[in-house]
Amino acid sequence: MVSAFRVAALATGLAIGLATAGPSVGRDFRAADNQVETYPTVQALRQMSRLVAERTGDRHSIRVFADSQLGEEKDTIVQTRAGAIDLNRVNVAPLANLSPKLSVLVLPFLFRSGDHLRKVLDGPIGQELLASLEPMGLIGLAFYDSGARSIYNSVRPVRTVADLKGLRIRVQPSDLAIAMVEALGAVPVPLSYGQVMPALSTHLVDGAENNWPSYVSTNHYTAAPYYTLTEHTMGPEVLVMSKRAWDVLGPEDQAVFRQAAQESSRFMRDLWTAWEERARRQAQAAGNMIIEDIDRAGFEQATRGLQDKLLADPELKDLVERIRQVQ
Repeated sequence: MVSAFRVAALATGLAIGLATAGPSVGRDFRAADNQVETYPTVQALRQMSRLVAERTGDRHSIRVFADSQLGEEKDTIVQTRAGAIDLNRVNVAPLANLSPKLSVLVLPFLFRSGDHLRKVLDGPIGQELLASLEPMGLIGLAFYDSGARSIYNSVRPVRTVADLKGLRIRVQPSDLAIAMVEALGAVPVPLSYGQVMPALSTHLVDGAENNWPSYVSTNHYTAAPYYTLTEHTMGPEVLVMSKRAWDVLGPEDQAVFRQAAQESSRFMRDLWTAWEERARRQAQAAGNMIIEDIDRAGFEQATRGLQDKLLADPELKDLVERIRQVQ
């Protein structure tokens, strides 16, 4: 004779199995981004939202909260892992604190060009790196472009490592970013993205490092007119989803979300190229000094020890060697 408890348990298991096999129950997902509304990553999230709604017959929707409405990046990562935020567009640097494999993407002077970076991210290495986030409670869906990061400041033109000595440079809250600026002889000041402009305006920091669109869209270019084209890292943005939200979806809807995310990445790349050039022209028109005649070999040499330290790990060394072999 089967107990009532066992019958109930079997019924519950059958119901879960049926729910997983078919379309997921519709819901409203929340997506976070710390950039302004017009920024390419925010527009890419909106494109993903449109694709998901269209392909699920409006069962699922994604509400995009731009301009740090849901918190600064380090806070939204915690919330996404906990399931309070469903999707999150973040830079790879703070995620490297969770998944050491991702730290190779922010190694100084690793990528030969933007094309080299994209070939790596679009191939099996990129998929391996996204998958490394799952044990941390995050599902890596896609990479977004973030251009090349360069150093800018309000004090003086920087052409050599010696010119950086003593300058207080804002960095992302990332161990590797802090170590890199220290290796260059500057003083790293970890701050969240939204704190950078107030810090520049009050001279809490002398400068920061970021790409062209971020330099201009945040008005940093009005407070720090010396932009040195170090192009030291090309660490991408990453679109992640809370594993708790992901597990609510059935296999069919998971495929829809992943495909929509990847298509939004391609959509974002088209926007990025135009935005990058427009931002550079805006900084030039404002009279900012763009310094291209730099001692690149000196900058690379200063960060060599940082690379050697990271590559002491055989797994990371193998990963870097595979990245360098991508043609």
